[in-house]
Parts: sequence; C-alpha cells; structure tokens
Amino acid sequence: MRLSTMEMAACLGLTGGVAPVGEAVVSCVVTDSREARPGALFVCVPGERVDGHDFAASAVARGAAAVLASRPLPEMGVPALLVEDTVRALGRLASLWRGKTRAKVVCVTGTAGKTTLKEALAQVLAVRGKTARNAMNHNNQIGMPCAVLNTDGDEDFWVMEAGISHAGDMDELASVLRPDLGLILNVGPGHTEGLGHMGVAWHKARLLAYLAEGGCGLVSADYPDLTREAAAWGAKLHFFSAVDQRAAYRAAWLEDETVGAHADESASTGGRYRLWLHGETCDVLTPFQGAYGAENSIAAAAAAHLLGLSAAEIAEGLARARLPLQRFNRCRLGVWDVIDDTYNANPLSMRRMLDAAARQARGRAFVPVLGEMGELGAVAGHMHEELGRHLAELNPAAIFWKGGHADAVLAGLARGGYAGPWLPVEEAESFMMAWKELVHGSALEEKRGGLLLFKGSRFNRLENLLTAFREGNADMKATGAREGAEGESGHVL
Repeated sequence: MRLSTMEMAACLGLTGGVAPVGEAVVSCVVTDSREARPGALFVCVPGERVDGHDFAASAVARGAAAVLASRPLPEMGVPALLVEDTVRALGRLASLWRGKTRAKVVCVTGTAGKTTLKEALAQVLAVRGKTARNAMNHNNQIGMPCAVLNTDGDEDFWVMEAGISHAGDMDELASVLRPDLGLILNVGPGHTEGLGHMGVAWHKARLLAYLAEGGCGLVSADYPDLTREAAAWGAKLHFFSAVDQRAAYRAAWLEDETVGAHADESASTGGRYRLWLHGETCDVLTPFQGAYGAENSIAAAAAAHLLGLSAAEIAEGLARARLPLQRFNRCRLGVWDVIDDTYNANPLSMRRMLDAAARQARGRAFVPVLGEMGELGAVAGHMHEELGRHLAELNPAAIFWKGGHADAVLAGLARGGYAGPWLPVEEAESFMMAWKELVHGSALEEKRGGLLLFKGSRFNRLENLLTAFREGNADMKATGAREGAEGESGHVL
C-alpha cells in the first residue's frame, strides 16, 4: 500500500490530524514490533497477555514510520494517530485502501476447507495475473485488514478469507472487503457456541449483503439452509455442486484415476476430477483427494471461470496448486502412511477427512489419532457422539483420542458396534507409549502397516503427537508429499 498519515487521519475522522511531527507515507502495516521496518505503520493492539502500546517505541526503533494507538504515547519522533479502537480503525484503513485497488476481489468463507480453497484459488488465478491473498488463516478482524493493507495495489486479483466465530464478525470483515465475488464453500456445525441462534448459514450468507456494485455470489447448492439464506439477500447468485447434475458448475471425482495411490516410492497423491464449467467439460488433476475434493475443485474452478479464466488456465492452475501445511499433507514412514490434518477440526471437516483417509488406507490398518472438537457449545456432546458412530462405520484398527468428550465418542462407538482398541492419551509421551504397546501387542505390523490420520481442533496441538511419531520412527525411510505450498507462481503474494 501507499497511504499518507494525513489521508489516514482524514479517513479516521481525526480532525486534529496527527501528532505534531509532520507527515509520513506508510507502505505496510504490522502488529508485531519485531516485524517493523522502514515505512511501516505499527498498530498497537491490546491483547490478553501483552499490549502493543508497550512495544511502540521498539517498533519505531526498527524503522516504523507511524503509529496507530488508542492511548497517548510518549513522543517518539514519528506521527501518531490516536483513535478509540485500533482494531476498528485498522479495518477502516483497509477499506480505504480497498477502494483504491483495481484488483478483482474475492472473499472466501465456509465451515470446512476455506483456507485450502483460498490457497488453491489464488494459485489458479496466478496463472492469469498477479494475485494477493491473506497468509494461511489470517482471516479475522486483524489478519484480514493487515493482508489488504500489505498488498501492492497493482494486483489483478485479491483472494481473501473471512473466518467468523461470533455474531457480527461477517459484517465487520465483509464491509471492509466489499468483494466482487463472494464465495461460500459450505456450511456445517462450527463455532456454534459463538454464532448463536441465527445459525451458521445465516451468518455466512451475510457476506452477500456487502458485495461491491456489480458483484455476485458463488454459493454451494448442496446445503439447503445455505441456498435459502443466500437467496434472501437478493444478490446475483451462481451455484456450484458436487452432487447436483443440474448445476451449471459441477464436479465429479474420477475414482479410478487417483494419482500415486499405489506408488511404493511415494505417498504423494492427487485426485482427478471432471468439471462442468457452464457448458464446457474438462478433466483436471488437483491436490485434493476423494469425494470431498470435488467440492473444493469446482468451487475454485467456478470462481476462476467467473473471473474470466479459460478451462485450460484453470486446469493448469489446479495441477500446480499445493495444499497448505497441516491440511491433509501426506508422507510415508516405512510401512505407515501418515496424514497431517492437524490444523483444526469441526464436525464437517472431521467426517470428510476421516472418510478420505479411510479410503486411502485401501484395506490396510486405518488408525485415527483424533482430538476434541471445540467451540460447539450446547451441541458438543451430540456432535462427538455422532463422530463415534461414524468412526465405527469406518472400522478402524485402533483409535487414539486426546481431549474432552471422550465419553460421548465412546457412546457413539458402542452404538456403532466398534470393539477395537480405544487409546486415550494426554501428551506426546503417553501417545508414543500407547503406540508402541499397540504395535508390539497386535498384528498391525504384519498387516503391511497402514495409515494414520492426525486431526483435531487447534487447542489439542496434535502436531506435537505427530512430531513425536516421526521422531520415534526416525529409522524408517521417509518418503512422500512435500509439505506446504512452496514452488507457487511468483505472482502470488
């Protein structure tokens, strides 16, 4: 970005301008003083453990050109903008900069897989032109405005993710972004504790109330409550589907054309899907796998198609795309395939990843290493019992569990007829002890190994268990998929 402190003061309604140090021009925004550099605006964000105001001097010492604060600070030799609420002010500045861009702006939201979709769509659009996106899941009232303000302003496309957990979150985020294309991937139980009685679909569909002039919505047709709520806002809508053959944008998984599923030398997999793009059909290779990938693939393809990309460009972008870290990243350790989906979990994403992983086990031992699903409020017990029932249907060789609601999961497992090993663990040490006892006391190794899926809500930190498993099996030859999204087009920021 490039904004002067006087422009920012006018936007924020600071009639007195800024502290009497003179005008400055800022080119980026930071909320961590350690990331401050010449030309930065340092935003003082009060937190539960630390207060950004205490680090303003450090940010200036590192080169920050101006400070945004909510209380008076000692004179530091740079302009200071004093506001009532720095987070809200950050959003207003992002809205100012959004109005100056020529980019086509996409806002992605949904219950499960929105970060993965955002990453894939950005990589597809980069085939056509310069594309910016918010890093990983920096999708809240701090991360998303910072991502907007840290764009160059000469991009062809912005792909920004909006994550919501409380009533009013979508209003604050979407009003800043004012997207040309509002993309709603799916809805399901997630953050139900904070979103209240209106329902997840209603809050997600609020995105459509903030479209830019001439903008449109792109919405999954596979969730009746979402299609109903989306239609209520009166926006121009396009629909995509992974199941409805009447949809103009739809996809089907080509189950018999999985890439790398049986390769001994690599556990890296991709999936092939047939896409229908408003009358045009094409087959594509994607980083997704299984039935759930049809939804992600057609959502990315439909968005790109609406933004003017050809089927050939879309196919090229999907073939290049890489999944972000901790999102179904797969590798092999000896006879064991390991899937890292540890970033987060809700009932919809948990079910989908379990189904995909169980299928990839292909008759070998399937061992889920799971953690409690958080922020479900009053439905938490029911959702965990349903998880247990679904787990029983997948016939796992053993189940590891970390966190609460274990009784509810066990009740569901019992109702589903599961009688296999149930192994509650607390931290990495207890997990590795239980794993070694399981392997040495069973025929798991004799069954050609198998597949482990690590997945749970963020607070479970299941990546710690995964790290322990890797370190404890360091003598095994590790092969498989590269983790992360390196190697993307240089056009993607």
